[in-house]
Amino acid sequence: MIEMHIYGLALDEESQVPVLILKDKADKQVLPIWIGAMEAVAISMVLNDVRLPRPMTHDLLLQVIEALGGEVRNVDVVRLHDNTYFAEIEVLQGESLKRIDCRPSDAIALGLRAQVPIRVSEEVLAHIVEVRENRYQAVLKTEDAQQWNEILEKYTIDDTKYKM
Repeated sequence: MIEMHIYGLALDEESQVPVLILKDKADKQVLPIWIGAMEAVAISMVLNDVRLPRPMTHDLLLQVIEALGGEVRNVDVVRLHDNTYFAEIEVLQGESLKRIDCRPSDAIALGLRAQVPIRVSEEVLAHIVEVRENRYQAVLKTEDAQQWNEILEKYTIDDTKYKM
């Protein structure tokens, strides 16, 4: 497993789908993961230290894990199958280590809240390198964090007052 960090969020200009960009510590390997809009907002909230008066789903999940005596140890992107990434949350409960299947975006949103390492399997990264060498053309056009910052700057607690 290779430890990664969040390089940023961008928007795929063609599909208008958010893309989470992970990089390794040496900034040599990049893994773009297309994610849903709600998951992008959940990740952005942590990255931009936005706090709400009530827990969001990923906050709630972390609270439940901790209330049941568990500790999130790390989140791992473990495989790629049919162009879909699979992830696992590693939870230590007592002396038992449990791995819970989930979407990478949810794992990362939870991992950020738990402040644990985000890791990607070498096999997933090797596949990405292999795809790039076969003249893979990414549609991602990085727009820095400015676009997400604009969304969060417009965001107010009143926006969710009656919706959550």
